[in-house]
Amino acid sequence: MVLLSAGPGDLELLTLKAVKALAAADVLLLDDLVDPGIVELAPRARVLRVGKRGGCRSTPQAFICRLMRRYALQGARVVRVKGGEALLFGRAGEEIGFLREAGIGVQVINGVSAAFAAAASLGVSLTHREHCHGVTFVTAHTRDGGEPDWRALCATGATLAIYMGLHRLESLAHGLSRHLPANTPAVVVQAASCADESRVLTTLGRLPAAAAALRPGRPGVVLVGAALAEAWAVQGLPARPARAATTAS
Repeated sequence: MVLLSAGPGDLELLTLKAVKALAAADVLLLDDLVDPGIVELAPRARVLRVGKRGGCRSTPQAFICRLMRRYALQGARVVRVKGGEALLFGRAGEEIGFLREAGIGVQVINGVSAAFAAAASLGVSLTHREHCHGVTFVTAHTRDGGEPDWRALCATGATLAIYMGLHRLESLAHGLSRHLPANTPAVVVQAASCADESRVLTTLGRLPAAAAALRPGRPGVVLVGAALAEAWAVQGLPARPARAATTAS
């Protein structure tokens, strides 16, 4: 059983190990956000689409786990294809635990996460000796619907890579603004690495207004922190933009 990270969207970012696993697959369980063209790399596989997308009708996680178990116990080479990096906010822990309890071995194939793809597209580093010495990956909301401890996260001085936050930019910005200056650089990147990627370069204080420039239904990541100031230079913008600036690749 293979748990495969498909990356942020660009199939050229797949690892060689991922391509080999796809070519050998008998069954593909395909996430909704994965480029559908990935099936061409698995010519002999039966494709089962088990879409999961925040805020939308999704395949129940328990059902996905049972599918993996069923085909794996039948002796099929099963590849569970997950968007982005499978080990980051992808319920991989639940799936690995379920399969191990069933006596099924799991191989995890790493991939590129959206935050790294977004930073690469912007031409900036998520860390910088002059700005910060770390990066924190965080989801915008907890399982019970609450919010992370923004105070503790901001106190680290690290770049924040915030996932699943596009539907709550206003509350997200409000929580961060209580602990960071309003002119802290913020960037929203949707569909990072894809042909239809879009970006909004702004500041924390103007982050709620960025919602008007977002493309509905497209996944995205929010990057916040002093290291993102480098993005202004790359895009030829002032170091502290007076208003949100939108660019698209």
